[in-house]
Amino acid sequence: MRQRSIDGIVRPKGVHHSLMRILLYAVLGLFCLYYLIPLIVMISTSLKSLEEIRQGSLLSLPRSVTFDAWAKAWSAACVGVRCNGLAPYVWNSVLMTAPAVFISTLLGAMNGYALTKWRFRGADTIFALMLFGAFIPFQVILLPMARMLGLMGLAGTIPGLIFVHTVYGLAFTTLFFRNFFMGVSDGIIQAAKVDGASFFGIFFRLVLPMSLPAIVVTVIWQFTQIWNDFLFGVAFTIGDSNPVTVALNNVVNTSTGVKEYNVDMAAAIIAALPTLAVYVIAGAYFVRGLSAGAVKG
Repeated sequence: MRQRSIDGIVRPKGVHHSLMRILLYAVLGLFCLYYLIPLIVMISTSLKSLEEIRQGSLLSLPRSVTFDAWAKAWSAACVGVRCNGLAPYVWNSVLMTAPAVFISTLLGAMNGYALTKWRFRGADTIFALMLFGAFIPFQVILLPMARMLGLMGLAGTIPGLIFVHTVYGLAFTTLFFRNFFMGVSDGIIQAAKVDGASFFGIFFRLVLPMSLPAIVVTVIWQFTQIWNDFLFGVAFTIGDSNPVTVALNNVVNTSTGVKEYNVDMAAAIIAALPTLAVYVIAGAYFVRGLSAGAVKG
């Protein structure tokens, strides 16, 4: 079947549309390949022996797959004062990330709820000051935060790092939840107040259950920022309390005479797997949550 276009040329119906779709998918495929090449090279290198890496090409696939580099990257063997394994430090990052994400998300939800649905004098000023905190560079707060952790007795510990990430993340979590709650009808909150519900009663029984999209966005954001952080980890922890990002740096920089690129690649993938898994599993919910916070209901 044919149709006449605007310029008067008769073309088969649907041919132009099909060609555009094929071209679009081809371009997107090229972009995906471009961005995936580093990951492919990392995985391929981590599955090779050191001898094969020396003899072969960086882009070549492994002739013989071996997981020895992964085992060495994961093991907790130490050379001198540095450990070249990630196992204990991955657990440190879990102990640090889980509480920090939970506390900062809960406090951010409470702040956003209070700033939007329980209006009080100075609410806009308080929010502006908190928002200003989101733009303060990490380096600016290093010395004051180190002094504070020392006074609190948390210097060089995982609880101290939890405190740092919770405080620094509050500006972002409050912003996410405030934007979401701006789209929630005030009538629901007023009706609950008339029924005698308290601040925390409305928050936990009514507001929090309906804010699942904002919770997903906040959790993914905070998890990614906290797990991947290096600066706070290297500045506020020492030795056995280091997170996995600091341990990864130690693995890569540990010199035993021979540079083991396969171990370095395996260690980097191990450190990145949690955040990669989070985005693969919850990526669609992250986009939905951002859309839900961007449109007023």
